[in-house]
Amino acid sequence: MFGKIGTGELILILGIALVIFGPAKLPELGKALGRGINEFKSHANKVSEDVKEDPELKDK
Repeated sequence: MFGKIGTGELILILGIALVIFGPAKLPELGKALGRGINEFKSHANKVSEDVKEDPELKDK
């Protein structure tokens, strides 16, 4: 997931997030981001499965 972001850049992003949102909001923000990513992956997998199962969509 972070193939193009190095350690230094990740630390910089986390530092900026800490300044903007404060230490109290970071856990909530992380949980919401994690839930959003998981939901996106779930829907993407569902669409992929639907395309594989539907012969009309498979040919296109």
